[in-house]
Amino acid sequence: MNASWSFVYHCFDRIVIQGYLPLLSRPEHIVYFFRDVQGIDPITPQALAKRTPVYRAWVQGYARNHKVPMERPEKDQSQEDFVRPFLRRMERQNQHGVYCIIPSMEMGNTFYSQMPKYPTADPNYRIIQRRWSRYLHYYFYIRDPVLGPFAMCVGTYLPFLTTYYLNGHHFMEIELRRQGVQFRKDDNAFLATSDPVALQKAADRLSPEIIEKRLNYWTWLLAPKFSERERRAVNLKRDYTINQIEYCRNFIFKRNFPIHKIFERSCEMGLFQLTANQVAHLFGVRVTKRMRGKLHSMLENLDHGHHVMRIYCRNLVDRMYEKFSTFLRLEICVNRMKDLGLNKGLENLGKLRQKLVAITDRLAGFEAQSLNVHVDFPLFQRLALPVLSGKTKIAGIKIQDSRMLRLMEVLLHGGTQINGWRSAHLHQAILTTFGLSADSYTLTQLRYDVRKMKAHGLLQRQGRTYLYRLTDKGTKVALMFILFHKRVCGPLANSLFHHRPDEKHQPNSKIETALYHADRAIQQVLDQLAA
Repeated sequence: MNASWSFVYHCFDRIVIQGYLPLLSRPEHIVYFFRDVQGIDPITPQALAKRTPVYRAWVQGYARNHKVPMERPEKDQSQEDFVRPFLRRMERQNQHGVYCIIPSMEMGNTFYSQMPKYPTADPNYRIIQRRWSRYLHYYFYIRDPVLGPFAMCVGTYLPFLTTYYLNGHHFMEIELRRQGVQFRKDDNAFLATSDPVALQKAADRLSPEIIEKRLNYWTWLLAPKFSERERRAVNLKRDYTINQIEYCRNFIFKRNFPIHKIFERSCEMGLFQLTANQVAHLFGVRVTKRMRGKLHSMLENLDHGHHVMRIYCRNLVDRMYEKFSTFLRLEICVNRMKDLGLNKGLENLGKLRQKLVAITDRLAGFEAQSLNVHVDFPLFQRLALPVLSGKTKIAGIKIQDSRMLRLMEVLLHGGTQINGWRSAHLHQAILTTFGLSADSYTLTQLRYDVRKMKAHGLLQRQGRTYLYRLTDKGTKVALMFILFHKRVCGPLANSLFHHRPDEKHQPNSKIETALYHADRAIQQVLDQLAA
C-alpha cells in the first residue's frame, strides 16, 4: 500500500475561536461599568443599547470609505460561495484586508434590564441579566498576510462577542509560498508538494501565539471601540477560547484506483470491529458508569454522493471519507475540550494537537490492521485441531460450525457491552438475534462454546469477573470466519451451483468434464478445512 500513496500529512483544518471581554461578561461587571465608570444610573435598556447604533454607523462608514461590498447573499446561497469572487479579486491584486461584509440577524448572548417585581428602597435599582436573543451580527471576511482568508463575526450588542473561523490549510499555504516550496492545493487539501517534510513543518508551526497576535490586530481594528478612560478603569483585554476544532490526517495517493476500494474495505472492517470498548481506546478516554454521550460507529450516505464513516465518542466525532477521488481523510471534530481533559483556552492548542495526533495515529493503525486481515488457511487448520487445557482435551473450532459463527458474530457486534459479556446476556443476545429457541441452543451449549474459544486464546475474562471479551487474536479470527462465511461460502451457496455433477454421468463435452474436475477439487479443499 505504501507504493500507492504519494505522501501523508496531518494538520488543523477548521478552527472556530470565540473572543470575549472577561470584565464585561457578567451582570455585576455591567453594573460596575455603567454605574461606577460611566456614571449612568439607572441602567436602562436604552443605556445598554447606546453603543449599538454608533457601532453600526461606524461599520457602514468603514465599508463606504474602503469600498468594501456590504450585502447579503441570496436565500439559497451560502456565505462562502457568495464571498468567493471578492476573495479571488483581492488575490489577483495581491492585497490584504477586508474584502466583504455580510450583515446577519442571528441568536446571541446579550444583557437586558428590567424593573424589579416589587418596589425597592432604591428607585434606580434594575435587574441586569444575560439572555439569548436575536440581533444583528457583522461577518467581516478578511485576507490576512499570516493566517490567510478567515471570517470574523462581531455581535453589535453588549458584551460584543466575536467569533473567528480559520483554516489551517490557508496558513500552511502562506508558509510554503514564503519558503519557495512548490505545491498544488485544491480547496482545503494539498494534493502535491515538492517537499512533504516542509509541508508537515508548516502545519506544526501554527501556534496560539501567532493566532492571538493576528486576532488582536483585527479585533482592535474592527470591533467596537472603548475610550482610553474606560480602558484605564477596566481591563478590556479580549481573551480567546476554542469552540470547535477539526484535525485531519490526509493520505494522498498517486493513482485514483485504490482509494475507493481501500475506503470501502476500511468501512466494512471498521463496522465489524469497532466495539464500544475499542472506540474508547482509540479516543483515549475512560469508560465509566457516569459516561455520557454516544459511543458507536455508523456509515452515512451524504446528499452529494459519497459515503462518510463516522465514529462517535462523547462529543468527539471521527470522520473518514474519500475526496476528489484523490485522497483519503481521517478527520476528528472536537466540540468540547473537556472530553479530552483540556480547558478551552486558546493557550491549550499545542496540548490539543498532541492528543489529536495520537488519536489519528491510533485510528490509522487500526484501519491498517483491519486492511491486513486476509484468509489464512493454515490458521483455519490449526483452529480445527483439538488443544489441551490442563488434562482435558478441548475440541477444535471448525469453519462450518454454525454455533461458533453465531457466537463470533454477536461478540463482534457487542458494541453495547462496554465491560464485556456475561454468559446469560450473551445467550439471550444470540437467541434474539438469530430467532432461536432456548431448546435449540441451551445455556450449557453456550458455555461449552465459550470454553472452546477460551482454550484457543480467542476469548478472555475481565480480571476475576465472569465477563468475557474477544482478545486481539479472537477479533481477527472472528472477523475472518464471518467474512469468509459471508463473502465466500455465502455467494457460492446462493449461486447457480445448487446441484453437484453426477459421478455416474459420462461427460460428453469439455465443459462438463471441466466442471466435474473443478467440483472434485473444491470438495477436497473443503474436506481439508473440515479435517
